[in-house]
Amino acid sequence: MNQAFTTFSDIAHGRRSIRRFLPTPVARETVLAILDLAARAPSGVNTQPWHVHVLSGASKEKLSAAILAEYASATPSFEHKGEYAYYPEAWGEPYLARRRHTGMALYSLLGIDKKDTTRMREQWARNYTFFDAPVGLIFSIDKVLGQGSLIDYGGFLQTLMLAARAQGLDTCVQAAFCEYHPIVKAQLDIPDTQMVVCGMSLGYADPDAPENALVLPRIPSADFTRFHD
Repeated sequence: MNQAFTTFSDIAHGRRSIRRFLPTPVARETVLAILDLAARAPSGVNTQPWHVHVLSGASKEKLSAAILAEYASATPSFEHKGEYAYYPEAWGEPYLARRRHTGMALYSLLGIDKKDTTRMREQWARNYTFFDAPVGLIFSIDKVLGQGSLIDYGGFLQTLMLAARAQGLDTCVQAAFCEYHPIVKAQLDIPDTQMVVCGMSLGYADPDAPENALVLPRIPSADFTRFHD
């Protein structure tokens, strides 16, 4: 089990996207405490646009099974597309290179050849089991709100992930759930006046999983910052 960290630098540097978790349970009180800290994130005129659904046990397994059945179906029952555009329709540089590097680095750790589409699909399907984490989170937002509220949501999610890391817990944000929003909404009784923002896995990282050795580079601030004196 990972230790809790105390300095902000340790917490920020320790946050990574984890793709295989231990079955070690996370107490409901711990989840609520982390969410209370996440709710300290700022939002325009204090709108606090987040709705959070916490899944564990049978409810998590039921959602996973329903999505995996649709994922494997040769005849999809609906268009697998999110309710908002998370990624661009056409990728340009330098973003395409960064995307490719991430995929290649992950598959290399797992020993998956770039032409092995079957194993790639199997790995992608693990998104829908929340990478075996004991807790799955689904986030939704009221459609009436503007794009600024999605920016606010990003602050909420980042605060949540850092709060989890401070407790020695790990996370992985997953836009993959957006493509299956009809199933997610039906399973969790989310009204159609809301849209699914993303999912998240929460738990303790499996230290022996090769995919959890993935550490992606970050561009130094000097490369993306301009000072106007």
